[in-house]
Amino acid sequence: MEFTAEQLVDNYNTLLSIIDNNISEPRRSQLKELYVKYSERIMIMPASHKIEYHNAFPGGYVDHVIRVVNCSLQLNKVWNMMGNDTSTYTTEELVFAALNHDLGKIGNEEHESYIPQTDQWRRDKLNEVYKFNNQLEYMSVPDRSLYILSSNGISFSTNEMISIKLHDGLYDEANKSYLMSWNPESKPRSSISYILHQADLMASRIEFENEWLHKFKIQH
Repeated sequence: MEFTAEQLVDNYNTLLSIIDNNISEPRRSQLKELYVKYSERIMIMPASHKIEYHNAFPGGYVDHVIRVVNCSLQLNKVWNMMGNDTSTYTTEELVFAALNHDLGKIGNEEHESYIPQTDQWRRDKLNEVYKFNNQLEYMSVPDRSLYILSSNGISFSTNEMISIKLHDGLYDEANKSYLMSWNPESKPRSSISYILHQADLMASRIEFENEWLHKFKIQH
C-alpha cells in the first residue's frame, strides 16, 4: 500500500484525535506533546520490517495503531455483551494501551527502530524492506514502549502496563508466566490484556489479507 502525503497527514491527525477524544488530562497533553515531538518519524514509520508481516510501508505504523484502537473498542463491546466484568478496567485504559502498544517501535531520541534495508539480496530474497537499527540498545517492543512513556513522565495504570506487555500473547515466550499459570491468583485480574491481544491479532491479520490475499487469487 502507498499513502499520499495528504493521507499520511490525515492518518496522523486521526491518531491525535483519538488522544483528544479518549484520554483525560494530564495524560492527554503529555501524550500529544510526545506524539508531536516525533511527528515526522511517527507519520512515515512502518509497522514491521518485512512484507510478509504487516504494514511494512511508509505510514504503516499509524494505520496499524488506528486499526488496533478501533478493533479494541469493537471487541470490547462483544466481550461486554457476553458477560465480561466491565468493572475491572476502563475504556480509557483500553484505548491508552491500544494507542501505545507498539510505541517502542519509534526508537529513542537519537535513532529510529526501522531503517531502510541496504542489503539488496535481503530486499530481493527475504522481502526485508527495512532492517533493525543496531545503533539502538536492544529492548523488546513492549519494554521500550513502557520505557518511552515512563521517561516522558506519562503515567500508566497496572492494567495498561500489563496489556502493553502482553499484547503479543503467547507469540512472545516472555508472556508465558502471565498467561499459562494454572493458579487463579496468578492469572490476570482483568480481561483487558486479552481484548488488546485479540485486537492486535485481528488488525495484523486484516493488514496481511489486504496485502496478500488478492495476490493468491483465492476463490470464494
